[in-house]
Parts: sequence; C-alpha cells; structure tokens
Amino acid sequence: MGYVGLPLAVAFAESGRDVIGLEANPSRVESINRSESYIEDIPSETLAGLNDRMKATGDYAELADCEAVIICVPTPLTGSREPDLSYLESAADNLAEVMNPGQTVVLESTTYPGTTRDLLAAKLEAGGRETGIDFHLAFSPERIDPGRTDFTVRTTPKLVGGMTPACTEKAVALYEAICDRVVPLSGPEAAELSKLLENIFRSVNIALVNELAQLCDRLGVDVWEVIDAAATKPFGFMRFEPGPGMGGHCLPVDPFYLAFKAREHDFYPEFIELAGKVNQSQPLFCVNRIERVLNDNAKPVNGTKILILGVSYKGGVGDTRESPAIKIIRLLRELGAEVSYHDPHVPELKEAGLSNSPDIGSALDEAELSVIVTAHPEFDWEEIIARSPLVFDLRGVTRGFEDSGNVTRL
Repeated sequence: MGYVGLPLAVAFAESGRDVIGLEANPSRVESINRSESYIEDIPSETLAGLNDRMKATGDYAELADCEAVIICVPTPLTGSREPDLSYLESAADNLAEVMNPGQTVVLESTTYPGTTRDLLAAKLEAGGRETGIDFHLAFSPERIDPGRTDFTVRTTPKLVGGMTPACTEKAVALYEAICDRVVPLSGPEAAELSKLLENIFRSVNIALVNELAQLCDRLGVDVWEVIDAAATKPFGFMRFEPGPGMGGHCLPVDPFYLAFKAREHDFYPEFIELAGKVNQSQPLFCVNRIERVLNDNAKPVNGTKILILGVSYKGGVGDTRESPAIKIIRLLRELGAEVSYHDPHVPELKEAGLSNSPDIGSALDEAELSVIVTAHPEFDWEEIIARSPLVFDLRGVTRGFEDSGNVTRL
C-alpha cells in the first residue's frame, strides 16, 4: 500500500468496489484505517470519504474472499545490483495458501520478462491449481508518477497481458472499472518488457544529457542554453534535462533488471548498461563540481558547512529510494564536509543518519554553500539565492537570476 498500491485501492473504492489493502507495516495499516494518508497524492480527506468501502489489514487470510488480488510489492536491487524478488516471492507464497477458485491475480511490480510466468504462476499453482482454469493471472505494469496531477490512474492507458486469453479478458474487465482505456497485449512478457522500455527510454536519454553536461563543463558552454536551443525544434527532439542522477523505484532499477534477464540468453545490452553506469556516476561528478565551486571561492570541502536542498528523488514527493542526494551526502562527508539538509517532505533521512533542518531561513544563514539537489515546489529560489553566500544549482531552477554572482549551475 505504497505509492502504487494506495492510489489503486482508492481508485477501486471510488468506483464503488469494496477494497482490502494488505500492508506488512502495522503503522501504515493503522494510518489507513484512521483515514490518515502517508502518500502525497492521496489526501486524508479522500480516505475519510472511503472508510466504508476500504480497509487495511496485515492478514493474508482476508484476501480469500476477494474476487481479484493486485500485487504491488517492491522489486528493488540487491547490493550487487541484481534483481531482488524476495518481496514478490513472499507475497506469492502467502497468497497461495489462501487462494480460492476463480480469483484473478495481477502483478503490477516492475520486473524482468518471464517473472509472471516462471515465478508467480509456478508458486500460485501449488496444490495442483492450473492457471487460466482454477484462477486467472496477468501482468499489468504500474504507470504511477508520484506528484503528477495531469495524468491519473483513470486517464493513463493501462497495459494488460494475461497468461491465457481468458486471463487477459478477466484482467481487462477488472481495470475497465477504473481506467478509461485498457490495452490488451499478447501475454505477460510483452507487458513486462513494455514497462522496462518506457523507463529505459528515459534512462538512456537522461544519461545522454548528463554526459552532455559533463562535456559542456569542460568546453565552458552553458548546457541549459544548449538544451533550450535544441528544444526550439518542433519535431524530432524531446527535451530531457541533466541533474544529480536518477532516483525512485523504477528508473535506476529497470536497466539492471533487463540486463540481468538478457545475460541469461547470452545477450549483453551494452547501450542500456552504459546508460545505467553514466547515471550512477553522476553524483560523483556533482561532488567534483562542488569541490571546484568551493575552491574557486578559496574554501576547502573539509570543514565547510554545506546545506543540501531537497533529498527526495523528485520534486513534490518524499520518496528517497535510490535518491542521488544520499550518495552526494555520503561523498561530501567522506571529504570532511559538515552536511545538513532541508526538505519539506522528508523529516528524517535514515540512510544518512540526519534529521531535517526545519527552518529553511536559519539553515540558509548557517550554510556556507547551498546545493539545490531536488526542485521542490515549496522552495523560494529568490530567497535561497538572497540568503546563501554560495549556491550550486543541479536542476537549472535558478535560470532567470543571471545577475546573482553567488550562483553556479551544473
């Protein structure tokens, strides 16, 4: 019941369905049942209006009477950057123990092609059940973009690939209750791979502009001017912008999922893997630039007070999964910097052992360098520039303040 599961549950409840949200975290279960949302896109008022049709539980047995079960568990990477399907395996084992005939099961968690068929189906068929006869199984990739309001669960086309034609038909009927357009595919592999393509497309193009930013730095050319100029072409160009690296639950992960599966077939997607490497190394480039900004102002990194503005992976949300800010903070600390952060969406950054500096004004006054890592809409760029001795902008949000001599951009 996270960034994917909770919006889905709300959408089904709003369509008039009775919804049970299974959640392993007891505090989240209590929050949902108190109608208190922990997801930015779902107001607590929305939950309060649905409390007669929606409840949360930690007990798999309550799924036995459900007509459909949608799996939205995390699929992160291991420390060695390989797929970690332990959450999915656990969910499948627990679900298999309580399943009843006729249920429809849909996997939404991003994964490599073949997961639905080879892992999930195999576990759910325990006890002699047969996919497509005793239960229906499909894959439908989540397309939730946290913080986005122009495309919602209803208005974003939904891809569905079932294990059998009957499975696809059941899953299509399920999602037609909450989505304006449902697109059936030939099978789960096509649906699984389509999600990877969507995100790898972005990963590759972000890597391209991140590399361009590094080259522009050496050439002494403003990368933002170059991108603005290229974007004036009305065809054949799609704008992407450089930054501190990629974060979130999809973009940094998906290239490694596809590469893992490709290696099983003696295929090595070098282009995709290279993009992943470029984006993974971008935080180090940003730290090198921070060193130079300080050096140009006769300051060492060691002992300097550096304020990180924004530590979530994107503006407007509090999700810190794979956030490049975490790596930047670690690298700066290794160089001896005194690092603090301000983020209106992240009260505590456990990965770095830091707590949010609640008063941005005081934090800016105390810092010797403010680094804009995440462009939250709550930030007042004019105030940040005015109160900071030095500003290093990794997001290009200070364009328009060209007269400020204390600002350096990526």
